[in-house]
Amino acid sequence: MAATDTHRTVDAIFRIEQAKLIAGLARIVRDVGLAEELAQDALVAALEQWPKSGIPDKPGAWLMAAAKHRAIDRLRRRKLIERKHDELSRELEAEGEAGEPDLDAALDDHIGDDLLRLIFTACHPVLPADARVALTLRLIGGLTTEEIARAFLVPEPTVAQRIVRAKRTLTEKRIPFEVPRGAEIEQRLASVLAVIYLIFNEGYSATAGDDWMRPQLCEEALRLCRILAALAPDEPEVHGLMALMEIQASRLNARTGPCGEPILLLDQDRARWDRLLIRRGLAALERAEACAKDQGQEPGPYALQAAIAACHARARTGEETDWARIVALYGALAELMPSPVVQLNRAVALAMLSGPAAGLELIDTLTVEPALRTYHLLPSVRGDLLQKLGRLDEARAEFERAAQLTRNERERKLLLARSADCASN
Repeated sequence: MAATDTHRTVDAIFRIEQAKLIAGLARIVRDVGLAEELAQDALVAALEQWPKSGIPDKPGAWLMAAAKHRAIDRLRRRKLIERKHDELSRELEAEGEAGEPDLDAALDDHIGDDLLRLIFTACHPVLPADARVALTLRLIGGLTTEEIARAFLVPEPTVAQRIVRAKRTLTEKRIPFEVPRGAEIEQRLASVLAVIYLIFNEGYSATAGDDWMRPQLCEEALRLCRILAALAPDEPEVHGLMALMEIQASRLNARTGPCGEPILLLDQDRARWDRLLIRRGLAALERAEACAKDQGQEPGPYALQAAIAACHARARTGEETDWARIVALYGALAELMPSPVVQLNRAVALAMLSGPAAGLELIDTLTVEPALRTYHLLPSVRGDLLQKLGRLDEARAEFERAAQLTRNERERKLLLARSADCASN
């Protein structure tokens, strides 16, 4: 194999193994930033040695062993705790005596716990939301700083600074590398799920830029949630979020036209929806509901949103959608998680069930909400209902206002086209 081919293979292997390496190393050195540096050192060693020696049979175990050797070197250079140095030395000596299979075991023995610890650490509430997203995508998603910057349309130095500051904060605040216990786990789990869903939503409907969607982010969020679901199989809301994202992701291929233009839900060709993802989503929803029932709980916010998505997924056409159930589910969601955005979505469903006037009546109560003052979907939805009621001048003004508020070029063009359509009729 040519050296360039080997380098590509090394890069591919490292992408697969990176999260497990960092998680295992962070358990040992108790420092996420140092763990990432050690993993990178192991990558450099592999790039130097594998073109000469060939790809080892167990590349993940090789990388972990190389990283542990470098951990000892760094600990010695920095004159850290002698006990930790001896502990790592004994571990490596035992692995050397037992041979390669035990190296592989050393990589895998704690992998579930280690990955779970890493996810909870990267999403710790002590970090700002944007830092949690960047650090999660870097450490667990394996994305480069350049890829994260491109996905969120921010300068690469900005992303790099967020990651550096996040790792420094975790070190300075002495955040323990552990899965929280007791009452703390609910808050921390909510933070983890919020980060994953934020990543997914940015991929599903990009905040800014020339593309309406960024599917890579949806895929990363799905992958992260699948890892979390495997590591926390009894948490209802983990499965609820999994269900929600699987069902929403099933529509990705139908959400844009040939030139990348947006296609709204009721206009989509449902034959293009991914039935496998829908089946997986419905199965995850059943699991979420079953877990909640076993624990004596009502469905949580993600499970309720997944149930709404399931109503769309089960309908063969927009007309067959169970809008009455969707209105009821949004009502339950509003009680559990009061939010003007939830009420806005409920108004859309109410308009489909009882007519645009009923939806507009609810929406008009939301126009004074400070949280929606710059939210482009409020005038967008209001414009849609006004258009259906024949109030075209008002609708045109609402679409134009929505176009001014959005930072996504594809969405702006769609809204301006709808405004022009009102003017021409």
